[in-house]
Amino acid sequence: MSASSQITPIREPKHGFSPEEWEARLDLAAAYRLAARFGWHDMLGNHFSLRVPGTTDQYLLNPLGLFFEEITASSLVKMDTAGNILSEAKHGINKAGEVIHGGILAVRPDVASVMHLHSAPGAGVSAQKDGLLPLSQNALILMDRIRYHNYEGPASNAEDERAALARDLSDGSILFLRNHGTLTAGRSMGEAFVLLGRVERACEIQIAAQAGGAVHLPTQDAIDRTRAIGAKMYGDNSHSPRAALEWAAFRRKLDREDPGYAV
Repeated sequence: MSASSQITPIREPKHGFSPEEWEARLDLAAAYRLAARFGWHDMLGNHFSLRVPGTTDQYLLNPLGLFFEEITASSLVKMDTAGNILSEAKHGINKAGEVIHGGILAVRPDVASVMHLHSAPGAGVSAQKDGLLPLSQNALILMDRIRYHNYEGPASNAEDERAALARDLSDGSILFLRNHGTLTAGRSMGEAFVLLGRVERACEIQIAAQAGGAVHLPTQDAIDRTRAIGAKMYGDNSHSPRAALEWAAFRRKLDREDPGYAV
């Protein structure tokens, strides 16, 4: 049983889905609704995914044509990592979403969820020569997880882009897509979402600090100690393995404020 289902009561499965798949659908729909509330959307251009429990080659993705705020558990599209659509999708799916998510999930069995954004702060930092800088605690705790991927145009050349994304993410969990945006890969829905929130916040702080003039860097000792702490965050022996506590709180928040996702 997931941490979110221990705290947020498990809802009766609907539409013929197994209890495990329905709970996964609730998690992913909740992530979309929360992202909408935080302003993490770019018309129809961004996408989050989550593996279907009990499978190695199937995942859930948003359908083309719906804003994040419209996503429900039952509207999510089931895909396989070869790019086949396995459930109803009136307008299909975003091809770049299939390339990005299918490509990473196919080669990273440890990853359960992938999230990709084009936010102004994230895209802005992705376009800076030195990427994310050690300007804040928020940035420092992420540093050992970060990798970079050069922009080569929209993610439509499927095989080349899938291979390049997998290569550049390597064993990391945060990928800056240069001149494009941000991506996180988590061992759970919660981990991917919380890492996304942390990297977005770090980018916001960096842009704000740079706008104010010359910046001050922490000492190397402070940088090293904070990075070491961040590298262990959300580990299996941490106080919140795979960000389970944070994600359960996010689910409770959405249940209070926007329960319409759970249909």
